[in-house]
Amino acid sequence: MVQDTLLDSFRAGRRNYTIFQVGKATLLRVSDVMTLKKSDIYNSDGSVKHTAFIHDKKTDKANTLYLKPVQQDLLQYHDWLVQENINSEWLFPSASHHNRHISEKQFYKVMARVGNLLSINYLGTHTMRKTGAYRVYTQSNYNIGSVMHLLNHSSEAMTLTYLSLDQASRETMLDQIDFG
Repeated sequence: MVQDTLLDSFRAGRRNYTIFQVGKATLLRVSDVMTLKKSDIYNSDGSVKHTAFIHDKKTDKANTLYLKPVQQDLLQYHDWLVQENINSEWLFPSASHHNRHISEKQFYKVMARVGNLLSINYLGTHTMRKTGAYRVYTQSNYNIGSVMHLLNHSSEAMTLTYLSLDQASRETMLDQIDFG
């Protein structure tokens, strides 16, 4: 529902949707998603690169982004940029000033509006990163090491705290364990 609302409820819906998808699939912080450049993601012919190489803003750690999981979304987004005649060095330009990227504050407002439309009070700019991390965690059979690496965290303890698993999640995980 969040993704559909991002896509369908805004003038720049395709941009907002793609921000969310990229954030979810790369597990980047919103500050890093917003400052991606088109040249980080696309080849000169408009095709999507296999990987992108960045430095995380907060930690200054090198980070390799695997783009195949969002390749189709990025191709559709590229077509939308061309169709809308939006030329910018930024992957996610501001709707009103294409020479600047969308700000974290503006994307927060987008997510807050989605939350209001869907009556969800916990949506924010971090939702995409946490959603991606949680999906990797559960779909990789609770491989905390993989999640830690993808989040670019320094310790498993930090990652476990970050995931802040609720009681239902812990119970689901424990239901799959054979304690003999």
